[in-house]
Amino acid sequence: MAALGAREAAAAPGPAEAAETAEAAEAAELSRSLSRLLPGLEADSKLGRRRALEALQRALEAARPEASAADPTAAAAAFQAPWARLLLPRLLRCLADPAEGCRTLATHLLGLGLRRAARPREALPRLLPALAARLAGSEPGRQPPEACEELRLALVQLLALAVRLCGAALAPHLDDAVRALRSTLLDPFAAVRRESCECAAELARATPGHFHMQAESLIGPLMQTLSHQHWKVRVAAIEATGTVIQFGNGKSVDEVLPHFAQRLFDNVPQVRRAVTCVVGGWLLDLRDRYSFFHKLLPLLLSSLGDEIPEIACEAAGLWEKVGLQWQRENEDDLKDKLDFALPPPAHHPSPESRPVLGCRELVFRNLSKILPAVCHDITDWVAATRVKAAQLLALLLLHAEDHATQHMEVVLRTLLQACADEEQAVLSSCARSAELIGTFVSPAVFLKLMLSALKRSPSCAGLRVLTSAVRGCPRSALQPHLEALASALAQAHVCHGAEDHIFGEHLLLCVQALVSVCREGCRTCSLQLLEVLVSVAALSRAPGLGDKVQEAMAALAAAQDMDGARDLYREHTGALLEWLAASQPDWTSHSAELLQFCKVVTCSGPALGEVLPQLIPMVRSCLQPARDPQMRLQLFSVLSRVLLAAQKTVDSQGQFHSYLDTVTRDIFVPNLQWHAGRTAAAIRTAAVSCLWALISSRVLSDEQIQDVQETLMPQILTTLEEDSPTTRLVSCRIIDIFLKTPGGVIDPDKFIKIYPELLKRLDDVSGDVRLAAASALVTWLARIRNEDGRSFYQSHIQHLYKELLVHLDDPEGATQDAVLEILKASSILFPDILVKETEAVAHKHRSPVYCEQLLQHVRALPPAQ
Repeated sequence: MAALGAREAAAAPGPAEAAETAEAAEAAELSRSLSRLLPGLEADSKLGRRRALEALQRALEAARPEASAADPTAAAAAFQAPWARLLLPRLLRCLADPAEGCRTLATHLLGLGLRRAARPREALPRLLPALAARLAGSEPGRQPPEACEELRLALVQLLALAVRLCGAALAPHLDDAVRALRSTLLDPFAAVRRESCECAAELARATPGHFHMQAESLIGPLMQTLSHQHWKVRVAAIEATGTVIQFGNGKSVDEVLPHFAQRLFDNVPQVRRAVTCVVGGWLLDLRDRYSFFHKLLPLLLSSLGDEIPEIACEAAGLWEKVGLQWQRENEDDLKDKLDFALPPPAHHPSPESRPVLGCRELVFRNLSKILPAVCHDITDWVAATRVKAAQLLALLLLHAEDHATQHMEVVLRTLLQACADEEQAVLSSCARSAELIGTFVSPAVFLKLMLSALKRSPSCAGLRVLTSAVRGCPRSALQPHLEALASALAQAHVCHGAEDHIFGEHLLLCVQALVSVCREGCRTCSLQLLEVLVSVAALSRAPGLGDKVQEAMAALAAAQDMDGARDLYREHTGALLEWLAASQPDWTSHSAELLQFCKVVTCSGPALGEVLPQLIPMVRSCLQPARDPQMRLQLFSVLSRVLLAAQKTVDSQGQFHSYLDTVTRDIFVPNLQWHAGRTAAAIRTAAVSCLWALISSRVLSDEQIQDVQETLMPQILTTLEEDSPTTRLVSCRIIDIFLKTPGGVIDPDKFIKIYPELLKRLDDVSGDVRLAAASALVTWLARIRNEDGRSFYQSHIQHLYKELLVHLDDPEGATQDAVLEILKASSILFPDILVKETEAVAHKHRSPVYCEQLLQHVRALPPAQ
């Protein structure tokens, strides 16, 4: 019995042998099943081949599923031999079948076989060449053998499946895989391109030890795919490029970076985010990243200013990781800076979010390599490029802090060019960069360069940069340079640029920045800043700029504890006149200094009364007949406005009378003399108007008016003949005031010469002049009535009666009324003569009404004593 048991035990197979037996039996059964179906693949009709492939599909999918689920390893082992020996070769031949449906089924069965096989890598020597043959043309750029888009997609998916299943075993077959991918990456079908990008990334990760030898050949197709019209394809290409470079070699980085930089301008946020993530990954993990820091940093930093907050936030997180990693890797070099870390600069724009030391050091150490490209791009002809470059420059300066000092010449030259841009985004970023220069760089450094450029060639761009730098500069640092800066702005060639209203606005902004930063420190340069403000107000014609200048003057006054601009002028009007006096002999109507002088005179108010010793000689010199006529006209207009409010301007101190003789004899007399020409006539009109403003301002006493009329009456009588009705009208009014002044016109000979000239004006074409002349005649007659020797004037009065009676029949009723009033006023002198003359002409008048009224008035007079 024992021997029998031993023989039975020896005959019973073990578990391993039983499994092998089962696998062999299953394999044999599957082989027999497949052998019956495989001949159908060689059928002549495509329908027969298709039915055979469909039968194979059903057979494979129905082959003992319960066994596969219970022991997948055993099922895979049983499937391996039939798959490799029977199915694989025939299915690969079917990939070239003329029928599209057969090729589709063959592709599906190959994928099914790869998934079920125990050793899928053993299929690679035959599978990869077959896939490459179907996907890649015989020559680059040629259409692939597989014409169906969906089938090409299925074949690429099959290749990706092989990569996932076989991993490093693909290394010997990289040539075929890469050849297929190079073609499919340029496929017209977007889905094929996208799948190919993912497959390329998987291939790089699967064969890290060998992929670097083939990586470079994929870069070209990937770069072409980066500009595909579908954004998902572009994203896939960017991510695939990141992986290919990561597992390839650094030689391709230079080729890739321009394309990545272009994708930062992509309108789709997902594309920009993909670039940000890939570049950040390279900065963290790329083997040769230290060699490419200066090329990769601009891309990641550019994303910090992305318009999508999520992208900017992700870029900031990656950038901080990069800085911290570099900081750890270079801890020995940074030991002193880490152990003795300095606090942020006092005027740091955002001390709470100051970049970590590693980020700052990375930028500082690579700044000299990055700046040339940024300075080039900031003047690019494409607006979007200029915007990105300007934003990047500001970020670089924020990280470099005071280390930017050594690059000031290059940076400022770039900003001067960029600030002439028309894009508001560029200007905003450049202003930000200039503010950072003011914050981190010593004013002694940047002012030397800026003021040199301003002196050499004043420009709006230069003022924009200077203004922004001043805004960012600490007061304590700027104060020692304030006088030099204000003096540079007050230079004539700078101030006169305010004739361009844009330049004037920037000049005003620069002064406002100085006042807002230095505040009470502006006392030392108040005069120079006022000179600049006066220049802007006088020379610029921009609407609304005058109000801004007044606001700036008010701020400058407040910084010095003054009440307003008037106090500012009171403090500096004398110095302002001295500033302008030096160039006064050369002034013309086109001189900027003339406009500045006019602005000072019209705005100084009561301060003018304190500077008459300087003001009057300048005005007298400018109004001499030999000077430019247009300039004289302009000055008379300004002087008229000042004299109309003389009590609040030139006579604010009650001292104007001391200069009255100079004004009368040296200013009015020469300019009231007759000269031929329209310009000379216009000057006489302006002079007469100015004299009227003086006389009607009520600052002259009766004695002073008498002195004026003794000097100017002959000239005023002459101006009654001027062609300008305004001149004639104002002259009549001046004579009227002269006559009304007590003690005026004492000499009878001079007095008698007045009325004929006024009488002529009753024939004037202007009704206003006729009325003004009538009023002056009434005043003249009133003076005779008050004279003791009225009989001396009898013959003149009789002549006057005759002439007035002619005008009593004037076609205009207003003139008739005025003449009637003159006759009534004069009737008391020689009533008998008037009655006689009236009765003699009454019948000649068109209407006797006025004559009857006059006679009635005269007869009603009391008898003469």
